[in-house]
Amino acid sequence: MADQDPLQGVTVFVAAARAGSFTLAADRLGITKSAVGKSVAKLEARLGTKLFHRTTRLSRLTADGEAYLAACAIAIDEIAAAQNALSSAGHVLSGRLRIDMPVAFGRSVLLPILTEIALAHPGLNLALTFTDATSDLLQDDVDLAIRFGALAASSHLIARHLVDQDRVICGAPSYLDQHGRPRTIANLKQHRCVVGSPKGPPLAWIVREDGDVKKFIPSSTHQISDGEAMVEAVTAGLGLCQVPASMVRQRLDQGRLEAVMTDMSTVPVEVHAVWPRRAQLTPRVRHVVDRLVVEAAKGRLR
Repeated sequence: MADQDPLQGVTVFVAAARAGSFTLAADRLGITKSAVGKSVAKLEARLGTKLFHRTTRLSRLTADGEAYLAACAIAIDEIAAAQNALSSAGHVLSGRLRIDMPVAFGRSVLLPILTEIALAHPGLNLALTFTDATSDLLQDDVDLAIRFGALAASSHLIARHLVDQDRVICGAPSYLDQHGRPRTIANLKQHRCVVGSPKGPPLAWIVREDGDVKKFIPSSTHQISDGEAMVEAVTAGLGLCQVPASMVRQRLDQGRLEAVMTDMSTVPVEVHAVWPRRAQLTPRVRHVVDRLVVEAAKGRLR
């Protein structure tokens, strides 16, 4: 029937599949084994396929059952996470929250916001890591990470877009006075450039030429794995760098750095909040992500 509840029997099916036994699933759900069997049978009839190979002691999933479980488990986990987040709205946050973020962006942009959150929730314990290396959230036990750039597809991670920042190619006025101000990509090849490292800031620059966005590999005169140190080196006159605008905005305003080739270099870079896919999203992570989305809308993440 068109108005039939599509979730009818799904919770029981997932419980039985995860338990590997109708009896154990019944105990966990607080219903009878017979009720579990009837619910699964009705679901199988509605779907027109067998979900379990039944024996006297165990219930093994069929191939269709495995595929259906994968889809249903994700849906149920997402619903549970949403309910958990809503039920915690307005509650005081507590517990430890591990956040991984880029050095310069974390210190200048994120830290003030996270400090405000911590002051409003004295029971919340922040564990902040400032690094330009890309950590493995699952291996390093990180609750939340802030990432610049395009993200690789992953079934183990969830991402929320926060903001786009313009990239800026810049150098110290003293360097530009001595070596000239580049106006084309061909000009860049004659310049000293400060780039990142394989595990740190990018080695390649992103530029726009003739309407097309492309990667440009500058001459890596200096390689520095820390974005903040890279900006310091460029401010001291070591060459040119390309970084997100938030990292150099103050220096640009003060005249300590000068942007060049703005018609080619200001290709936006995406900023995401990323966290591991888990059965339930903790209120701590949900609150911080939602707050960052709000602050991004106000312009505080630029």
